[in-house]
Amino acid sequence: MNADHVRNYFLSCPEAIEDFPFGNEVHVFKIKEKMFGFLAYRDGVARVNLKCDPDEAIMLRSRFESVIPGYHMNKTHWNTVILDGSVPKDEIEVMIENSYDLVVDKLKKVDRLSLKIRYQ
Repeated sequence: MNADHVRNYFLSCPEAIEDFPFGNEVHVFKIKEKMFGFLAYRDGVARVNLKCDPDEAIMLRSRFESVIPGYHMNKTHWNTVILDGSVPKDEIEVMIENSYDLVVDKLKKVDRLSLKIRYQ
C-alpha cells in the first residue's frame, strides 16, 4: 500500500480532514479537530501513525515487523506502520478504521450522534 492510497483512505472516513500543523511534511488527519492519523516520510519511506487499543497495539507489533511503537507519540496508544509493502493493504485499512473509531468514540456526545445520524 502506497502513501497516496493511505492518504485517500484517511480522507474517505466521514468528515475527515487533512491538516498540516507540523509543517508541509507531516499530513495530519482529523475528525472534529481530533487527530486520528499522521502520514510522513522518514528516510524516504512513508509511514503512518495510528491510534490503537493498547492490547491490539502489542498484538500488531508482534505480528508485523513494520508495525512499531508510535514515533513521537504515546507508545501505549499509538503505532507507526512503515509502508514498505510487508503489511497487507486490508490490514492497514482496518487499522485506519479502528483509529478513526477510537477517536470518534471519545468525541462529545453531540458530535458522535451527528456522525452516526449522517453516516450510518
